[in-house]
Amino acid sequence: MRRTALAAVCLLAAATTGLVGCQSGKDTADDTADGKASATAAASKPKDPFAGLSADEIGDRAMKATTEASSLRMKGTIQDDASDGTIRIDMALDKKNECAGTLGMGAQGKADLIKTGDTVYMKYDEAFLREQSKGEAKADVDAAVDMLAGKWTKMSAKGSDAKDIASFCDLDTVLGGAEDVGSGGSSGSAEDPTATRAGTAKVDGREAAVLKVKDGKERYTLYVATEGKPYLLRLDSTAKDPGSITFGDFDEPVPAQKPAGKILDLDALGG
Repeated sequence: MRRTALAAVCLLAAATTGLVGCQSGKDTADDTADGKASATAAASKPKDPFAGLSADEIGDRAMKATTEASSLRMKGTIQDDASDGTIRIDMALDKKNECAGTLGMGAQGKADLIKTGDTVYMKYDEAFLREQSKGEAKADVDAAVDMLAGKWTKMSAKGSDAKDIASFCDLDTVLGGAEDVGSGGSSGSAEDPTATRAGTAKVDGREAAVLKVKDGKERYTLYVATEGKPYLLRLDSTAKDPGSITFGDFDEPVPAQKPAGKILDLDALGG
């Protein structure tokens, strides 16, 4: 049961990394606004900080600013075809390999995750544990739920069970490939990816330039902050596993602290 639950968390984390670490491709230098874009255009039009820049150049600036951030928070949903479910994530993480947040799958429960120092702390709810233990003997499932549900656990981040989860807490790993916005596509298409500007929109109240990216059959929409540093504020994907992730709390401290109260040591249990 323990390893089944851990494996499920790793799969959720891997799916998130796959979406965020996409490469958005080569620019067409087309700055024409797309009137049919799904984003709602902002009513006012202040001075464009990206005037004279191609979509590719804007994307490069966004990826540079975002990948240089020491920390950020990512929140959103990703459709996972493998499980036919919707992955939910709300996670703050940094380049010191620390993180704090939650991962979940539709109505199949959630897991809270904290990594600080060399320790990974996790707390599963009952729905998550029961979903991940389908097919096991009822008595075993009930015993595991009684022992683990709603309780904080800990294990060494260097152990074989936790190393994949620990790697997800590294911001550099999660954003891997994102800085290659202009270096070519990730979909395996023989055609060069194309990027175009598509007007402006607001993301959580912040003004953003909208970039539309086509990479073979893949489609992405990037929202780039037009005030302050040109951070990537949101990434929408209509790829094989569609989803939408928002980014914020750039360079803010990650609340990765050891949970209070009793903590179950999974390493001491020997699996």
